[in-house]
Amino acid sequence: MAQEYTDAIRTCQQLLLEFDNLKFKDNSSKIHFSGVDSSKDVYNITAPFVSGGKCYIGGRVEERDSEQSQVFFFKQSGNVWEADGQIEPLKLQDPFITQIGEELIVGGVEIFDDEENPGQLNYRTIFYRGSDLSNLRRFANGPDRMKDIRLGQLPDGKILVMTRPQGNIGGRGKVGCIIIDSLDKLDTEHINKAVILENQFIPEEWGGCNELHMLANGKVGILSHIAKYDEDGNRHYYASCFCFNPATGEYSPMKLIAVRANFADGPSKRPDLADVIFSGGLVRLENGKAQLYCGVGDAEGHTITIDDPFTEWE
Repeated sequence: MAQEYTDAIRTCQQLLLEFDNLKFKDNSSKIHFSGVDSSKDVYNITAPFVSGGKCYIGGRVEERDSEQSQVFFFKQSGNVWEADGQIEPLKLQDPFITQIGEELIVGGVEIFDDEENPGQLNYRTIFYRGSDLSNLRRFANGPDRMKDIRLGQLPDGKILVMTRPQGNIGGRGKVGCIIIDSLDKLDTEHINKAVILENQFIPEEWGGCNELHMLANGKVGILSHIAKYDEDGNRHYYASCFCFNPATGEYSPMKLIAVRANFADGPSKRPDLADVIFSGGLVRLENGKAQLYCGVGDAEGHTITIDDPFTEWE
């Protein structure tokens, strides 16, 4: 796999030193949700998308002390996003949305009992497809122990799949890529053949893709995240992005686009998650700006306006 720069690898610390907006803070960034049990949090949200002529946000909903999650779909009602009771929640974590052809693709992470390690949980990425949210059917899943699988349709109709293996191949989590001919090829066999982008993370850090944006010049702007542990075992997750050229396999180094301090103050699921944001989706605007949607602290959903991070590559 080629790379566009010789100095591709950036550590979290280097990215923080290069990030110009560390002191920026939007105190009104929190998104307000209704229609779910008030004891439950809504976080790790998607960007807004349209289904059946209505605008929705998908969000992970669960109690503060639990990992048992459902994905609800919230429709906009003034300044509040209200759960649509006509749309069946999905028993998933960390939803994502994309459009392939005429179909809406909805995905997320399914957790289940780990047969190899009794008493522990296993997980995999699940995919649904349909004409809209009321007409979804499950059609594919990724390999066990793999999150952050994302799709995007290329101009020639083929599908770019970004993966995130761990373990022997991916360590704590690396990004891989493969191009498939159609959704019929979205299966564990093809996903496991993805080529690793080796120069994105040092071994002690990890990350993944969150959303793929097709750029006007044929390249792909990839919304992503990069993460690390500190000496006390606390997690630090940052919103990032990079550019991928599907024609050549070249890719740029990552750059940061947001950190936890850019968002309004709020709670976290646990103390070790206080400095965590999870890139959910990004909407490019016409004025050189973009609206970034993130889960914050594994407890809330927020949005901020940033400079469009893909302009320099388009």
